[in-house]
Amino acid sequence: MSASSRTPNRVVIDRQAEIFKALGHPTRMAMIHALAGEPVCACDLARAASCGLSTASRHLTVLRHAGLIEDERRGQQIFYRLVFPCVLSFAECLERVEAGETVRSLRVGCCG
Repeated sequence: MSASSRTPNRVVIDRQAEIFKALGHPTRMAMIHALAGEPVCACDLARAASCGLSTASRHLTVLRHAGLIEDERRGQQIFYRLVFPCVLSFAECLERVEAGETVRSLRVGCCG
């Protein structure tokens, strides 16, 4: 059996489900996209996701608890960075397939 055809154990599947659940909200996905580059402060993430700071804080907590982001305090501000940048490759893959490209034609990490 090849490595790609093995079924992960229940712990791995549960962890993956937790991550996908955390990604399952448009506001959180907007935040993930905003974190594509360097660390971003909470106020800029709120602006990127078109929500208030308290709403952004709740969404950031979900992402942080899922292990998708890490935070760092710099004076009065908290900056966030993406732990799993491959999430953006997967999002790009989804977008391209939705646009009509076939998976075989893609050369992004999640499908290649």
